[in-house]
Amino acid sequence: MLRTGSISSPIDRRRDGLRILASRFRGRGLPAVRYDVWMPNLGPSERLLSAFRQRRISWAQFAREYRREIYLDGPIDARSRTIRNHGQKFTLRLIGQLAQRGTVTLLCHCAQDEPHCHRHLLYRLILKKR
Repeated sequence: MLRTGSISSPIDRRRDGLRILASRFRGRGLPAVRYDVWMPNLGPSERLLSAFRQRRISWAQFAREYRREIYLDGPIDARSRTIRNHGQKFTLRLIGQLAQRGTVTLLCHCAQDEPHCHRHLLYRLILKKR
């Protein structure tokens, strides 16, 4: 089962399963016990997050750009002729497989009830619900 949540919400180890912090920033003073794995590569870029927070782009624009960033090829692809990473597709597939075997909770710093948060987009990408 795949779930989403806020890093500041109460921890329920049985319900949450593997807690993944999917944010570029860990956060000052955030104890490591609040999450099991920190995956900054799954958070939006600083540039994109800043543009959305400063209202320079809409939520729809943010969502499109975030999806593009997730699948953006990296420098390693330029050095690999045969096997291409194509961004985070293998990481998304791994999280999807883990969620089929147990509970995985995607976390970020947004409030639990925040509708415009990249963790919801990430959830949909992992479950392939574009």
